[in-house]
Amino acid sequence: MEGDQSSWSNDQVASSETILSGEQDFDEDKLNILLVWLSTAWLHRSMHRTELIRDSVLTGPEWVSELLHGHSDRVYEAFRMERHVFLNLCGLLKSRGWLADSRYVRVDEQVAIFLLMICHKNSNRAICERFQRSGETVSKYFGAVLKAVLELAKEIIVPPSFDVVPEEIRIEPKFNRYFNGCIGAMDGTHIHATVPECMQTRFRGKYYAVDSGYASSPGFLTPFKGERYHIPEFRRSGGPTTAKELFNHRHSSLRNIIERSFAALKNRFFVLRHMPPFKFEKQTQIVIACCAIHNYIIEQDRMDKHLSMYGDPDYVCEAIEQGTDDIVTTEEGNEMNIIRKRIANKMARDNHMPEIP
Repeated sequence: MEGDQSSWSNDQVASSETILSGEQDFDEDKLNILLVWLSTAWLHRSMHRTELIRDSVLTGPEWVSELLHGHSDRVYEAFRMERHVFLNLCGLLKSRGWLADSRYVRVDEQVAIFLLMICHKNSNRAICERFQRSGETVSKYFGAVLKAVLELAKEIIVPPSFDVVPEEIRIEPKFNRYFNGCIGAMDGTHIHATVPECMQTRFRGKYYAVDSGYASSPGFLTPFKGERYHIPEFRRSGGPTTAKELFNHRHSSLRNIIERSFAALKNRFFVLRHMPPFKFEKQTQIVIACCAIHNYIIEQDRMDKHLSMYGDPDYVCEAIEQGTDDIVTTEEGNEMNIIRKRIANKMARDNHMPEIP
């Protein structure tokens, strides 16, 4: 054994000596290339060390905790709602089983991620930095909270009763004498629906006050075209002087509430003004979720700052009128024009103005 081991060592030494002495051919260029490659690899490794990118000392849970235990204005600025509303919302979503604490992310942080996404101009990357989470984690919990809020929307977004006159009309003399058939105001786009014959009776004589973007049709009371309409116009150039202008002024005052409601909604949720390029279905879900949270805030906090600002009847939103032809070719549409004329003439008589022929 010893002889064999000695023989092996001698062979190795002989081989090494042969290489070093140059007795065998050796490609020196390849050696230089190898040395350069090793040097480059070592330099690259020394300059690019493996380290965490999310290395802030203030993690997501710590930031949420600091916020909730800090000044109330910071909470409202971040979440567009007061501290108690945020905590109640988290508690409700959790108690209903729509959200649950995960191993690493509690419900309050999940909801905070969602609110910062819809209330502010924040990208996914900015949210990742704020909460020290990966993009995958942020997207995951944004989707989870969205799904939970859509469940809430089924309970909190309900149509008004067609048998109840809205309080804004019932208690206001300038409205209740003329618009007692009005069940609300509308803005934006409406969707056609076919009402079963057995339900049609409850809708007769009822209508929505709508702007000139709608055609005169059953259930939609439009203003007179070609006349002053928006409140700022009357403020700039004096009050109404004709029956049509008087009708338009009262109609606009009544509709101002829906314009203020949309203004409050869009001002609270930045995402409604600048929707990210989500799939269209997700975009519609986000709109519904914003409305649901807005309604929840109304229930929880009547003194909410946005509601206080836009709830003031004297706060006027400048509206862009989208006109349509005021030509009615259907019997049903003509019926609404007759109602409009009747209301306008009643206003004219009460205010000693000439009636519409």
